[in-house]
Amino acid sequence: MTLKLPKFEMYEVGSQIRRSSKSVKNNIVEGFGRRRYKQEFIRFLIYSLASCDETTDHLVTLFETKSLNDKDKYGYFCEEYDHLGRMINNFIKSVESKHKT
Repeated sequence: MTLKLPKFEMYEVGSQIRRSSKSVKNNIVEGFGRRRYKQEFIRFLIYSLASCDETTDHLVTLFETKSLNDKDKYGYFCEEYDHLGRMINNFIKSVESKHKT
């Protein structure tokens, strides 16, 4: 989707969306690698949630500025990132309450 944005957005916001969306997964993986230390694990899960929110914010900006004008595609991505954010939030709560230190 980001490679089909107008040229002036493709390299700025498009690149940032690609980075923030990859960061969601990367932070979960890095946190899992530190799972022995509960607070480190939670910190990286929070970073992941923040990257998810950042990606959503970039999508909203693109839609509001009409750089992304496909309403169905916008709705799909916003819904998916909202769902992902809720799953990460539930995962954080689970780690906080159940994870052994």
